Amino acid sequence: MIKPDILQMGPYPEWDQAPLETSFNMHRYFEAADKEAFLREVGPKITGIATRGELGASADIIQACPKLEVVSVYGVGFDAVDLAACRERGIRVTNTPDVLTNDVADLGVAMMLVQSRGIIGAETWVKDGSWATKGLYPLKRRVWGRRAGILGLGRIGFEVAKRLAGFDMEIAYSDVSAKEFAAGWDFIADPVALAARSDFLFVTLAASAATRHIVGAKVIEALGPEGMLINISRASNIDEEVLLDALETGKLGSAALDVFEGEPKLNPRFLSLPNVLLQPHHASGTVETRKAMGKLVRDNLAAHFAGEPLLTPVL
Repeated sequence: MIKPDILQMGPYPEWDQAPLETSFNMHRYFEAADKEAFLREVGPKITGIATRGELGASADIIQACPKLEVVSVYGVGFDAVDLAACRERGIRVTNTPDVLTNDVADLGVAMMLVQSRGIIGAETWVKDGSWATKGLYPLKRRVWGRRAGILGLGRIGFEVAKRLAGFDMEIAYSDVSAKEFAAGWDFIADPVALAARSDFLFVTLAASAATRHIVGAKVIEALGPEGMLINISRASNIDEEVLLDALETGKLGSAALDVFEGEPKLNPRFLSLPNVLLQPHHASGTVETRKAMGKLVRDNLAAHFAGEPLLTPVL
């Protein structure tokens, strides 16, 4: 059996790489010193792309692969894949939803707790001797019983809200419409109004051209100097310059972020802020979930080349 030729945009764990190599001819774009020359060499025979959510597949990459049939994304986000180019040529696109939903929700809630209760600073307070020399750690803010807003009540947003209900929080959400499954939670269509009634605003909506910078000056101002912004979606959903200005001036109380524009080379202004919790885009970063994601990437590729229905199609 002739193995399909797959363009691999970024590295995967060995537990994924080995079975990929067994089933496909993997061409490692990310290892190529001269990527344009590499694409000229292998592009004409590529029929599939294996990528990650943040790497995607650009129009130029797609154009360089005239036989391309399918793009399989390791991650739930697919905004970095040029969907217009894929639609034009009938190229299928898949992602890995569901398998990472609960881990992402877990990290979002954990970031809220860590930031609100000052857990990282409190550990430093113990380790550097401040507890012994300065006394009790400065008081922080409670989480339970306060008001949470969920911007985007999809799979991840729903799981975040379920967890927050366990803290007896008052939950509201914004989405394109009210959800029947969200009985007991308030639907607020306007993100600005949602932010205004929230102590904690979780950004969990899928990224698209329509949602770019949906969290801008008005939303951040409405959240205010006592509010906390938690982003476990995509960086493009937040206007980072506006966010940084608000954090520096105190117009926004704090933020907890797992995604950034240009990551991993984030804006250096973030690094000196005392009121922001920074995480390295690892919301799905558990062994169990990453193995499930890798298997779904492989299973989608295998299904396509076997002429079977895709497991998790985007296009």
